Amino acid sequence: MTTTAIPAAGRTAPRGPLAAVLRAETRLFLREPGSLFWILLFPALLLAILGLIPSFREEDEALGGRSVIDLYVPVAVLLSMIMSGLQAMPPVLTGYRERGILRRMSATPVRPSALLAAQIVLHGAASLGSAVLVVALGRTAFGTPLPRQVPGYLLALVLAVVCALALGAAICALAATAKAATAVGTVVYVLMMFAAGVWFPVQTMPGLLRRIVEFTPLGAASQALDQAATGSWPGWSHLAVMVVWIGLLGAGSVRLFRWQ
Repeated sequence: MTTTAIPAAGRTAPRGPLAAVLRAETRLFLREPGSLFWILLFPALLLAILGLIPSFREEDEALGGRSVIDLYVPVAVLLSMIMSGLQAMPPVLTGYRERGILRRMSATPVRPSALLAAQIVLHGAASLGSAVLVVALGRTAFGTPLPRQVPGYLLALVLAVVCALALGAAICALAATAKAATAVGTVVYVLMMFAAGVWFPVQTMPGLLRRIVEFTPLGAASQALDQAATGSWPGWSHLAVMVVWIGLLGAGSVRLFRWQ
């Protein structure tokens, strides 16, 4: 990703520094077709491919009368967040630090925190947009019911986005370079893909493994989204797990994050 245009020291900063940085970062973000594909389109594409398997569309009594594709809708929703928080955002922010952009911003009226906030807003918005696309595709193409517990689903969705971005922020804080961020992010990405149920849904995991996975941020998110989709309020234990992870990762990121 190319560097952000930084106001020269001594010049008057544009009105609304955060808004100005957000506009600049939005233009740069939209110039990255790879990131847009993996965050916005790939989860829906994966759902469409899985939906072409006839057995995945059949209702199964072992799954409570639902089909496998019904279980994969919340998984595909989480996949966009994993892509955004663990693969897309960390290399960008660590790259800005590595190239000295954050250091130069510290000499201007625009604070480096504005750049961090802009990245969080952009990647969070992209994840939520992908979630809308996945839910709409599941409904129109495969007849997957819309979430029946809408407030609970929205709450779980927001917490899941924040969890994924908090994981990404923690990687940014710990990794000194963009290459290190990519390497660490890839390891965490694989683990979170498993926890979210990308390879096989959490609901089909053996009892002990399922309980362990439910204590991970995206494992808890997967369960919360699935419960809200079927009409139940998300389990308070799953919501609590996400809140605890957000608190721990957020506090750690703030404490360890280096602007230079």
